[in-house]
Amino acid sequence: MNPNSRIFLAGHQGMVGKAILKKLVESGYRNILVKTKTELDLINQSKVMEFFLEYKPEVVIIAAAKVGGINANNSSPAEFIYENLMIEANLIHNSYQVGVGKLLFLGSSCIYPKFAKQPIKEGELMNGHLEPTNEPYAVAKIAGIKLCESYNRQYNLDFRSVMPTNLYGQFDNFHLTNGHVIPSLMHRFHLAKIKNLPKVEVWGSGEPLREFLHVDDLSDACLFILQLPKSKYQKNTEKLLSHINIGSGNELRISELVSMIKAEVGYEGDVVFNSDYPDGTPRKMIDSSKLMRLGWKPEINLKKGLHSTYEWFKENFDSMRK
Repeated sequence: MNPNSRIFLAGHQGMVGKAILKKLVESGYRNILVKTKTELDLINQSKVMEFFLEYKPEVVIIAAAKVGGINANNSSPAEFIYENLMIEANLIHNSYQVGVGKLLFLGSSCIYPKFAKQPIKEGELMNGHLEPTNEPYAVAKIAGIKLCESYNRQYNLDFRSVMPTNLYGQFDNFHLTNGHVIPSLMHRFHLAKIKNLPKVEVWGSGEPLREFLHVDDLSDACLFILQLPKSKYQKNTEKLLSHINIGSGNELRISELVSMIKAEVGYEGDVVFNSDYPDGTPRKMIDSSKLMRLGWKPEINLKKGLHSTYEWFKENFDSMRK
């Protein structure tokens, strides 16, 4: 990669894509290709092929995906598996077709078994049953890894995969029911504060352990991995186990997270945990030691990250409600 490389960033309008775009620009990359969903439907095979033939990108970053929390995954499993399979298959195959030199595929830590050994090493992939609430999404992401590996093996390509832990930050989905845990809770506590509500309901028991990474740390890690020499990447991965975990190295109970968000928002009412809702995986912390041995480490701790995220949320709260 050089500053003039034609880089196609798929999914630049999402939280992860926006952070990666910002990082690329800050790092001096000047030739970044982006398309909105209206301009390019990544599920449409022929349209994706036409785009690749016209623009011939040299580097592809796949941050595009259909994403959502437990409720969204439970209610729309067919959409989650179909759309994600189509997006990654179209992008990876057409990258091969036009001779893309380097590709980065972003997955998710939900690819790992529900009861994987903790912290979860890359080798735990396909070593047990997946969490049922997001199995379709996880299967699609596993397929993306295997697509990259298969094209690498057959055509000697340089297609890489990374598996981030739970992410949060600016431009997250703050929907009250379909968002992930941090933005949804932040929104609920904020509403409860401004409406002077006596209590806030939190789904689940509060007992599961989770790891969180700020999206700006993720974007930094992605560029770090993308810039590694091919020989170094291959030396630290295997042909059939080529993905690298990206995490913060810290975990906490959801109940502790709730307390931190409540304090950040300044809400003074009660918190009620509703155990009628599923907890999901009891513990999910990934082992990021491989990446950290390569020389990368996160810079944004959870307290600092929650503060900046809430500040961004408050600044954009009115526009979200329109």
